[in-house]
Amino acid sequence: MTTVTRAPVAARRPSRGEPRSLFSRLSEYVDDIGRHSPARFAILVFTGLIVVFTLIFSLPISSAGPGRTPLVDALFTAVSVICVTGLATVDMATHWSLFGHVVIFVGVQIGAIGVLTLASIMGLVVSRKLGLRARLLAASDSNPLRAHAGPVPEGQAVRLGEVGGLLATVALSSAVIQVVIALLMIPRVLADGMPLVDAVLDSFYYSAMAFTNTGFTPNAEGLAAFENDYVFLTLIMIGVFLGSIGFPVIYALARNPRNPRRWSVHVKLTLLTTAILIVAGTALYIVLEFDNPDTFGDIEAGPTVFQSLFLSMMTRSGGFSTIQVSDLNGSSLLVTDMLMFIGGGSASTAGGIKVTTLAVLFLAAFAEARGNRSMEAFGRRIPSDVLRLSVSVVLWGATIVAVSSVLILHITKEPLDHVLFETISAFATSGLSTGLTERLPDSAKYVLAVTMWMGRVGTVTLSVALAASQRRQLFTRAEERPIVG
Repeated sequence: MTTVTRAPVAARRPSRGEPRSLFSRLSEYVDDIGRHSPARFAILVFTGLIVVFTLIFSLPISSAGPGRTPLVDALFTAVSVICVTGLATVDMATHWSLFGHVVIFVGVQIGAIGVLTLASIMGLVVSRKLGLRARLLAASDSNPLRAHAGPVPEGQAVRLGEVGGLLATVALSSAVIQVVIALLMIPRVLADGMPLVDAVLDSFYYSAMAFTNTGFTPNAEGLAAFENDYVFLTLIMIGVFLGSIGFPVIYALARNPRNPRRWSVHVKLTLLTTAILIVAGTALYIVLEFDNPDTFGDIEAGPTVFQSLFLSMMTRSGGFSTIQVSDLNGSSLLVTDMLMFIGGGSASTAGGIKVTTLAVLFLAAFAEARGNRSMEAFGRRIPSDVLRLSVSVVLWGATIVAVSSVLILHITKEPLDHVLFETISAFATSGLSTGLTERLPDSAKYVLAVTMWMGRVGTVTLSVALAASQRRQLFTRAEERPIVG
């Protein structure tokens, strides 16, 4: 007699004719998206997080007062937290409960590190190894050029073989930088007369908001208590700077701190362009605001230089301010618009079109002026597809800002300079505000929330996600040159 042994039902995979569960189909769908399009996977997870945090902020336990937070304010706060923007439609210091502030703290950490990078770190901790797919996802988070299908021929800021080291650098640098800055802040906060427990909590809060380039403050008066504490403000600037240069740059500096020759072109361009923008911004604010009694006109030369440097650093996406932004001259507001639009480094906690994008555009202009056929920097040739990507990033960013500004102008009838400032601040996830955001009607808040989402998701990731796939063109059309300029 022959005995037939059947495999357990749970061990068999469903055949084509068998119905599949909803969870199985959803899991397969998400896995397919992650395998074929990391960009779409990033947008899916990012949007899902915003929905989850919106629901949490809508709970009565999240608000300090009675009742629930209105949906528009809960959504706007969730987008601002996950996108590490810093704009708010409510008083962030007094509106939320202790539970709400904990949720905000966790949310900015997730948004700053990056959803894909955080997922890869968790996978590395659990499995003690990093698979190829996780490496590709993390690499697309550290370099948008890897977010599309197909090989990327040029050298990368971080290669696939180095992704594991990058993830360790992201996790360690985020924790170490925030803890060190917080510990250095505690004596300064204690000197301000704050109890020990509150001083510790506020110091870690300030440190997190500085490194993540968010700009929220735990007290309603903001930085008013520390506007003359240059040590405290310097620690804020250090946190903002380290968060804005990007994890690939931190990774390169950690590996070769004393050997700049081994730094990649990306690292050199990021550091050089960032330094130029900080110095140029400081000089412009000194010239434009030295006679403004509402800002720097009534203080001495030394404090004017320091406050101008602080403001120049914060426009990179920091979001903190020791003055009322609305008190700036119109010329200074325009300079701030430009600095915010540029933003910080790629794969950083900062927003904007990124400093390397600006650097590539200038390198292309210099190459064209000299009659060179290719762009070069630090003895290396930069391929033309990087220029095309840079142009598309700037055009997409300018289009997003223009459309959002037109919509908000039509809804609110507010002055153009203030509307443009808030829109660029939202797109670049800067967080600086003239005070207009708090006065916006609900429809304009939704517009600004979408602007923040598009700015943080990234114009590169968004454009790649919208494209179904790259087409392989097997022919070349006849060439004809239009008149340009």
